Amino acid sequence: QVQLVESGGGLVQPGGSLRLSCVVSGITFGDYDWSWYRRTPGKEREFVAYITRSGVMTNYGDAVKGRFTVSRDNALNTLYLQMSGLKSEDTGDYYCNTLHFWGKGTRVTVAS
Repeated sequence: QVQLVESGGGLVQPGGSLRLSCVVSGITFGDYDWSWYRRTPGKEREFVAYITRSGVMTNYGDAVKGRFTVSRDNALNTLYLQMSGLKSEDTGDYYCNTLHFWGKGTRVTVAS
């Protein structure tokens, strides 16, 4: 059974930082490219970041480019999202994904 468990969300002030993690089991993590998505209030699901299986190539949504960094540790079966310069519009639920597999998400709230 494939499980994706996101963590690391919470309440942070504008301008602050958080690091999200996604621990994966039941699938060979290193065989796949991985992505982060988010669902923010009043909006459709939005692409956040993407990383190739080797970790060499990454891509980001325009809204987070320059502020977020995606990384992975294939030995730990873990995907990360380092978020800095957080803004109120980054508030939402963040999900990791590959193929048709999704976690349940972790909530990020950016507020003063």
